[in-house]
Amino acid sequence: MNLKGKTAIITGGTKGIGRAIAEALAREGMNVCISARNADEIEQAAGEIGDVGEGMVTGAACDVRDEEEVKALFAHTVAEFGGVDVLVNNAGIGIFKSVEETTPEDFRAVLETNLYGVFYCCREAIPLMKQRGDGYILNISSLAGANPHPRMAAYNASKFALNGFSEALMQEVRHDGIKVSYIMPGSVNTYFGGDEPDESKAWQLQPADIARVVLNLLHHDERSLPSRIEIRPSRPPKK
Repeated sequence: MNLKGKTAIITGGTKGIGRAIAEALAREGMNVCISARNADEIEQAAGEIGDVGEGMVTGAACDVRDEEEVKALFAHTVAEFGGVDVLVNNAGIGIFKSVEETTPEDFRAVLETNLYGVFYCCREAIPLMKQRGDGYILNISSLAGANPHPRMAAYNASKFALNGFSEALMQEVRHDGIKVSYIMPGSVNTYFGGDEPDESKAWQLQPADIARVVLNLLHHDERSLPSRIEIRPSRPPKK
């Protein structure tokens, strides 16, 4: 895909993996719309991302658990840039408790953010991409979508489901010229689940590593589709 002048929506785009992806796409000359729940963070991040790239950058507050807010996000992007070529479903949360400790509200929040939010965004993106004759949907999953762990049941459930959803969607829209890939990172040195970036965790992946994978996928020839990508730290601590 020739990225210059194309338009991307990136959910959870104000920090961490989403922010790195937004910056990488803006540097490629793409117009970028970032979303998150905090309007002040969006305004600041959009200005900073706009300073590092050639493309135009906008943002909109959006809780992806809310279908109407997702519709408004896409309407805003279309009004600003005329359409959507790339969707990066990055918004996600993790609540790491035993099943006994997990409340129904906790479980619902994880599933609604990590799975329902992707569904809502894809439903809005697909008709817009069909209008243009092509597009790319990239879902940021996790190795937790293949490897279950204790105290991660809710998160595991959301990512296992996201992987299955992505596989099915890929087969549904491939003949419409729309590609679907899902990326499964291992440990990333970022803000997530209460963690903070830390130099002592330099062995972990960096957000820029995931952004590089996204760029590589977007630059693949039209005939090829790496639909599932696993990326992990090359030298984790020995156990």
